[in-house]
Amino acid sequence: MLQETAIGRAHNFILIYPETAMHEIRIPETTLNDGRTMPALGLGTYKLNGSAGVEALVRGIDAGYRLLDSAFNYENEGALGQAVRRAGVDREELFLVSKLPGRHQRREEALRTVEESLYRAGLDYWDLYLIHWPNPKQGLFVEAWRALLEARERGLIRSAGVCNFLPVHLDALVRETGTPPAVNQVELHPYFSQKEQVAFDRRHGIVTQAWSPLARTNNVLKEKALREIAEVTGKTVSQVVLRWHVQSGTVPLPKSASPERQAENLDVFNFELCDADMAAIDALTRPDGRLKGQDPAVYEEF
Repeated sequence: MLQETAIGRAHNFILIYPETAMHEIRIPETTLNDGRTMPALGLGTYKLNGSAGVEALVRGIDAGYRLLDSAFNYENEGALGQAVRRAGVDREELFLVSKLPGRHQRREEALRTVEESLYRAGLDYWDLYLIHWPNPKQGLFVEAWRALLEARERGLIRSAGVCNFLPVHLDALVRETGTPPAVNQVELHPYFSQKEQVAFDRRHGIVTQAWSPLARTNNVLKEKALREIAEVTGKTVSQVVLRWHVQSGTVPLPKSASPERQAENLDVFNFELCDADMAAIDALTRPDGRLKGQDPAVYEEF
């Protein structure tokens, strides 16, 4: 039986909480525009490679993560597949994600790459497959999007989405194919809140995922405003930031190999931030808040 609780509401982003024992952390889910559901928080896997990566991913699944986000260019789809087999969790309980690299955006190459991603991971399908970057100078992202829709029809993937797409890129997809992505994964953290992008995605029924949600390398966790909120709520600064994401209606993808940090990042569904706290975090955003200046209007990834 599924229960919906008021704490799970954020704009039109409704979280469904499975019934479970109080001591077990379970991640609520949100519904995508294709009717499928996706966990409201996931585990990033960038740089979780090889045997050490497998161990970290197994720990994450054991801790309760069910959404795991990888990419062809991370070169860890094999590690993810091995972790899935070792963790002993039913495949249907997991929501596994990978991404199409920029060098394979032509239709035939894109379809072969999706197949290769599955072979690497030893999987029968991906729950979600994303175009990693639009690479607008190449002019191929619409062709790549049509390929992902074809891959979905073939059963290779169950949901199709994009990463780092600006409104102009999303408009092109809908104009040319009539089908919006289920997900748009973008850089999003307190120093770069992307309110306009999130609002655009929401208006078009697209769920926004957040990569680098904690912006650790940019010292956002040392911000006085965040430390004060953490002290009042009795939570860590990381938990406060992740809760801000959830209440903003975005799906954060924090990455960690540490068992303690993995557990900490999951424990964000038992408290709420007040309006003043949310506003204080929103106020930290900067026009130049990107961690590495990767503007999708000009950045090219291959």
